[in-house]
Parts: sequence; C-alpha cells; structure tokens
Amino acid sequence: MTSSEDILTDNPLLQDFDFPPFDVVEPKHVRPGIRALLTQLHKDLDELEKTVEPAWPKLVEPLERILDRLTVVWGIVNHLKSVKDSAELRSAIEEVQPDKVKFQLRLGQSKPIYNAFKAIRESPDWPTLSEARKRIVEAQIKEAILNGVSLEDEKRDQFNKIEEELEKLSHKFEENVLDSTKMFEKLITDKKEIEGLPPSALGLAAQTAVSKGHANADAESGPWIITLDAPSYLPVVQHAKNRSLREEVYRAYITRASSGNLDNTPLIENILKLKLEKAKLLGYNNYAEVSLATKMATLEKAEELLEELRVASWKAAVQDMEDLKTFSKSQGAAEADDLTHWDLNFWSERLRESKYEINEEELRPYFSLPKVMDGLFTLAKMLFGIDVVAADGLAPVWNKDVRFYCVKDSSGSPVAYFYFDPYSRPSEKRGGAWMDEVVSRSRVMSRDGASPRLPIAHMVCNQTPPVGDKPSLMTFREVETVFHEFGHALQHMLTKQDEGLVAGIRNIEWDAVELPSQFMENWCYHRSTLMSIAKHYETGESLPEDIYLKLLAARTFRAGSLSLRQLRFATVDLELHSRFIPGGSESIFDVDKRVSEKTQVIPLLPEDKFLCSFSHIFGGGYSAGYYSYKWAEVLSADAFSAFEDAGLDDSKAVVETGHRFRETILALGGGKAPLEVRTTP
Repeated sequence: MTSSEDILTDNPLLQDFDFPPFDVVEPKHVRPGIRALLTQLHKDLDELEKTVEPAWPKLVEPLERILDRLTVVWGIVNHLKSVKDSAELRSAIEEVQPDKVKFQLRLGQSKPIYNAFKAIRESPDWPTLSEARKRIVEAQIKEAILNGVSLEDEKRDQFNKIEEELEKLSHKFEENVLDSTKMFEKLITDKKEIEGLPPSALGLAAQTAVSKGHANADAESGPWIITLDAPSYLPVVQHAKNRSLREEVYRAYITRASSGNLDNTPLIENILKLKLEKAKLLGYNNYAEVSLATKMATLEKAEELLEELRVASWKAAVQDMEDLKTFSKSQGAAEADDLTHWDLNFWSERLRESKYEINEEELRPYFSLPKVMDGLFTLAKMLFGIDVVAADGLAPVWNKDVRFYCVKDSSGSPVAYFYFDPYSRPSEKRGGAWMDEVVSRSRVMSRDGASPRLPIAHMVCNQTPPVGDKPSLMTFREVETVFHEFGHALQHMLTKQDEGLVAGIRNIEWDAVELPSQFMENWCYHRSTLMSIAKHYETGESLPEDIYLKLLAARTFRAGSLSLRQLRFATVDLELHSRFIPGGSESIFDVDKRVSEKTQVIPLLPEDKFLCSFSHIFGGGYSAGYYSYKWAEVLSADAFSAFEDAGLDDSKAVVETGHRFRETILALGGGKAPLEVRTTP
C-alpha cells in the first residue's frame, strides 16, 4: 500500500515546475494536493506573523511567496475546471474550497501583517520608497480593510461565513450555466428546416452530430445538431430562414440556468443578499461602494457616464429599429410589422449584406486562424519590438489543440510565455473568452536567484473549431476577440515591473484593465494590419480592397443598438449592487425589466432570464464593475488616437508611439496609478 507521503511526493500540484504539469493533474490530486499546500502555507504564515517587521525583506517578500504559491497552484486547478470540467473535478474543488477560503481570510485579516504595512506608511522612510512600493503598501492596507481586518469576534465570524458562502455560490452559478448550455440539443434531419445556414455552420452541426453518435452525419445531408454554444447558436439566429427555429434557440438561450435543479435565480438572490450584508459589515451602504473602493470611478461617476452614453445611443438605436422594419418590409417579410428579439440578428445580417454588400460568411475563408495569428504577431513586432515564436512541446498542455508560445525581446531573450486555447468544446469548457495569469513576473520568485521569474499567460477563446480538413475559419468578431484577449495578455507579459504584487495586470484599477484589450481591437480595422491577416486560406489572395472599405464603412453599423446592449448589462449590474433590496417588493427580473425600458428599443420578453447566465457579475470578477468596458473604451480611444495623431501610415511614427505605449501602459503594470500614466512624449 502506498503511504500518504508517497501520494504527496508524487502529486504534480506539489512539484517544483517551470510550467504547470497540466497534462498529468487529475481530479484525484486536488484534495490531497490542496490540503497539503494549505497545511504548509498556514505554517509559513505562523512564521511570518512571528518574525514580521515593517521592512521589505521581512514583510513583503515572505508575503509574496505565500500568496504566489497559493495563486499558482489554485490557479492550475481553477483553470482546469474552466477548460476541462468534469464531475470528479467539481466535487474535489467543492470539498477543498472552504479550506482555501479560510486560509485566504486568515491571511487577509492578519493583524501583524496589516500593522507592519501601516508602520511602513507612517515611517520616516516613506517618502524614499519607489512609487511601485508605495502602491503595494497602500493596496495592502486597503485590501486588509476590505477583507475585514478591523472586524472583531462575532462580526468577523459573520464576515468569514459570508465570504465562504459567496465563493461556493459563484462556482455553483458557473456550473449551472455550463450544464444548462450543454443540455440543449436540437437534432434536425430535414434540410428545409435549416435553410439559410451557411456551409461553415452546417459543417459544425454535422460534426457535432457525429460526436453525439450519428456516425454518418455530413454537412450536405445531415443530420445536424444545434447547440447553445456560441459557434452553433449565433449562425442560427443570424442566418436561419426558419423563424420558429430562431425563436426556439433564442428562447432557450435567454432562459439558460433558470429552471429546475439548474435554476440560478435563488443563487443570485442569495449572492446579492450576502454582498449587501458584507458591505454593511464593512461600513458601506451597498456592495457597489465596496467594489468601487478599489477602482478609478465612483458610483456617481460610473452612472453618469452610462447615462450620458445611453442618451447618446438611444436615437441611433431607434433609427436602427426603423431601418430594420423598412428593410424587412421591402423584402416581403411577413413579420415586418412585428419584429421581435429572434428577428433582429437575422434581419440585421440581411440589411448589412444589402447595405455594404458584406457577407460575414464569405469573409470567413479570408480569416483562417493560422494567418490571423501570424498577422497579430507581426503587428506586435512592429508596435512593441517583440517576436512571438511557437514553442509547442516546451510546456505540457491540457488539450491537443492548445498552442504554446514564447515572447522574445529584440535581442532574442525570452520575456514571457503564453498558452492559447482557441476552440469551443461545449462538453467541458465554459463559454466566452478570457486571459488569465499562470505566473506573474517577479524578482522574489526568481528561478535562478538572479533574473526575475518570467510571466506566463493563458489566452482562451471559444471560436469555431476546424471542420473536416479546413483550418478554423473565423468570423470578423472572432478575429476582434483574439486581438482583445491578446491585449490583456500583452499587459501581463510585457511588464517591466519586478515587484510581483504590482507586476502586469496586478493592482491595476479594474476599470482601466480593459484599456490594452480594447486598444488592440482598433488594429483590426487598420488597413495594412488587416491586409496582412486577411488572406484566402486556399488561394492565398488578399482581401479585395473594396471589401476592406465596406468593412470599414460597416464598422458603425447598428452602433447605437450594440452600445445600448452593453449599457443594459452595465446599468443592471450597478442597480443590483447599489439599490436593489433582496427580498423586497422588486425581483431581480423586475430590475432588469425597468433598466431595459430605457436601454432596449423593444421590450424584454416576460420570460427573459438573461441574468441567470450573466457570469461576468455572478460568477466572475465584474460585480459592480461591468461599466469598466465603457469606461475603458474612452481610455483606449485616447490611447489609439496617439497613433492616429502620429500618422498610422508613417511606420517610423507608429514604431515610436508603440515603443512609448509599451514603456508606459504595458511596462508599468500596477506600479503607477492609471491616471498618472502618460503615453504622450
């Protein structure tokens, strides 16, 4: 029989590694691995609390080591849950999660650590500290207060119970969304039912059918399976002529996780109730104030911006709706006088095609994933002087489709690494796209004792997988998404900050964190960048110039409607976290309905339960922070205008401006307040 010691020494989570052993970590490693890790970290924390002094080597360095160990190991487990979910992994995480939260609370509420940070701030040496170190001290003090360090006895116990419960609820929320998305499957055997669906969607639907046991399914003759996964769902609402099919998938989509044992409604109510209690314990009026305590905006300023944008977008959105009605009528659509939610995407696509002669589907062959990535890396080389080179095989991966890359500076030395997991896998991977850190740059965590440890990032998308022997052919929106996530990754990877606690995206105010990502999206419309990626996957010919011009013209198509959609999400988020009274006379859906009256041109369907799958705010980190997308849009427009002012066709000016962007926004990390970061010379 193997002893528990043997099990632990063999546990991949506890090994010393340069790159996480994603290929061998299994659910069975999670319970023993995390428990052993936490036992060790509690000992390390005991030691730190005994020996702590208000000096960097005696306080911040040992603290960073503890935080890093937890972040990296828990990060592996959590990442696998996002990309390789299974019942075994879920139950293992569920079991050890409370212990992990308990440790985090103990660390976050440590009086000796808190007092040592305060002593640094009050010491005569304070003025001599670097700006990055001052930001660390300030952030640690603020964080400790928001973690409940000043609460005593009963109140602290109550606070801790709330935190444990919230973590559990947000995990459960995510699981319910994934499971309910997975549950919907529509088998179609009659080709007439899916008329209008482009070849790429038919190919994917047939490929899905094969994976579900219909061995002979093919794109031409079916059968086809439609799911609620974005690459399957979107083509249906955009292209299916069959209105009742559009209605069926639309209704299924907006009611995900809203019934039966996967119903997220009670979870949301509980989350909001607990967040309000937590805010009150900390002396705030509502949770939005807690969330905004560490952001650039105040509640008032955030709401002001949203209302300003709402007023600016409303007229345009009403006009968009009129245009759709007129156009669908001109096409003889029976529903023209009664357009509703499952008609909007369909008729918008038809109108876009007729107005700009652009067909999303005809563009796909020009955007094959390998070419898009080549073009993106060429752009990064021009702007930031880096080389991104394939390094597959250097680090273990969790799925054969995952790519691994090394980022090198102009002298050829590695400065960072990243994983890229591009395709949707509805059976095990959550939806959406995100960037996350694997490890951050850090002097303290140096691997060789001399140079700082290099940052590693994850970039995860959910785009159309390759069908048959074709590469992944992307929609233009998928191209923008890759550029967006790469912007986040660049900020994590190109940091020059050696203080681990403010390296990369760490300690950057949340409402500024979308700046580099939205900034990168602008380049999708930059002529030479787009022409370098838009090459037909079979013939190699470039995107025709007239199509580029149409793409540019179509950029603002329905901008009012799309803006209102984001504003609905952002406004309902702030409403629920600032004014909503859990258990009061108004339900969460009443709030959404009220907000929608001002942010949607056609009324919400009575059964719209979109909130039940709003993972950003109930499963992710955007609670009372969704407005950040709009806030950062303004910041990123300013950043991009520096390039426009310098002259986008002047390659020397672009290189100089790119260098400045790299040395400021990307290099400084959280070591300087975003408002003080100057990109102008």
